[in-house]
Amino acid sequence: MRQHVHGLAGVRTIIVGLVVAAVGTAIAAALWSIELRFSGFQSPVFVKFDRGVGTPAMARALQQAGVIRYSWQFLLARAMDPSAKLQAGEYRFATPDTARGVFKRIQAGDVYYFDFNVPEGSNMFDIARLLDSAGAMPGEDFLRAASDASSIKDLDAHAPTLEGYLFPATYRLAHSTTPAELCQMMTTQFRRQWKKLAAGEKAEPHQVVTLASLVEKETGLPDERPLIAGVFVNRLKKGMNLGCDPTTIYAALLDHRYRGTIHRSDLDNPNPYNTYKNPGLPPGAIANPGAEAIAAALRPAETDYLYFVAKPAGGGHQFSSTLAAHDRAVREYRNGKTRPGKA
Repeated sequence: MRQHVHGLAGVRTIIVGLVVAAVGTAIAAALWSIELRFSGFQSPVFVKFDRGVGTPAMARALQQAGVIRYSWQFLLARAMDPSAKLQAGEYRFATPDTARGVFKRIQAGDVYYFDFNVPEGSNMFDIARLLDSAGAMPGEDFLRAASDASSIKDLDAHAPTLEGYLFPATYRLAHSTTPAELCQMMTTQFRRQWKKLAAGEKAEPHQVVTLASLVEKETGLPDERPLIAGVFVNRLKKGMNLGCDPTTIYAALLDHRYRGTIHRSDLDNPNPYNTYKNPGLPPGAIANPGAEAIAAALRPAETDYLYFVAKPAGGGHQFSSTLAAHDRAVREYRNGKTRPGKA
């Protein structure tokens, strides 16, 4: 009997030993597996984690995207580093990596983004083309979002679109950034700039931003901006049409008729944005002005100038107070442009 008991004990010892060995082997294999590189995708994939998402949900998303082979591998990496803080955001996976490596990337917050630059004076059509070229988002989708002025109505009740409020700057975009989110980023940046620039001023954003957009499109020279703003203000006071070429171009863009140069038919276009045909400022901005152009529109130069034309040699504009002086400046410009060697 005692021998039988000893025999059973020996069997149990063997079984326990086998189980321990098997568990040890399984653990070793599991630990080994999270150090193996894996790629279940053919082209780069993006995985986005919202704030507050748990580790199990992250693991499932990574497995579904083919970033890791099994979700439990990511959970094991978490168990090995339970105090790690995993960062929300969008991640780009383009090459094979280990489950441990993926975990470390998310712990480090290696979030994917790219810089998108909007130059001063860009209109929403320009921005749409830039987005298309960068492969950031469809330009048409951006135009639809930018055509909805509801998000800026508290600041400008008369804004027909977000044109003028899509502040030119460099923005960090993710693969998943939507047109509406980009518009929100840009208008938020405008609000920050407006708060600083208009501090202490009793200014109406609609009029200032519209005027600033004309100034921005007419010159890139900082010293000229207040002068050109002053010319437009003087013409408005006298009831003169502004005759601003960029407004004619913008009207043609809105009518899907712009052909790269201004034609007589463009000057005669009755579109409300065409300031050759219509008095006063256009219904809204024709571009997105930078801080210097907005500052010039807020504080135009006090002069008696009513006209300006480009200098024939370049480098700015010739300003005039009378039509006769302006006509002479125009002749000089045309003669200078037609001399040999002139562009």
